[in-house]
Amino acid sequence: MKRFASAFLILALVLFCSGLPASAAEAGESIISEIRGGVFAHDIRMVSFHRENGADINGEVLFVSPGFLDAVWSPRPHLGATVNLDGNTSTVYGGLTWEYDLPADYFLDANLGLAAHNGRLDTDNPRRKSLGSPVLFRLGAALGYNLTEKVNISIQVEHYSNAAIAYPNEGMDNAGIRLGYRF
Repeated sequence: MKRFASAFLILALVLFCSGLPASAAEAGESIISEIRGGVFAHDIRMVSFHRENGADINGEVLFVSPGFLDAVWSPRPHLGATVNLDGNTSTVYGGLTWEYDLPADYFLDANLGLAAHNGRLDTDNPRRKSLGSPVLFRLGAALGYNLTEKVNISIQVEHYSNAAIAYPNEGMDNAGIRLGYRF
């Protein structure tokens, strides 16, 4: 699993870096747009049912949107991890984040991507999820507020599922609060 997660992150970085505009690299501009981190409630009842307990620590890096993504409304690529503090399912993930500005310094995010996890594929343990596949789809959304030009706070929800491509497909939902810092 660790090899898969490492390979997944390296592949995501290579794909992202291949689309960076040469002008940003030549100008010495950062490719990192924002970092976010926070705490989540693990495996809440939202789309799926609750089995696993504990709190999660979440961290995420969002990158500057490469030019080739302009055709799909310039989402920012992201890489992140959600680590369960009770030894239950943790994930590493990558994907795209679309952000929409709202009035009065609020914003909405939509996330789409893939995740690798260390959870159970199929288990009879009533306190663990049967996720069916080592790679899951990750969907997320956030409502945020810009405290300053650089600092924001947001409420994030994330849903993991194999989309019925594998059996079983119990899915998992996490929700929490994050602070963000924009570069």
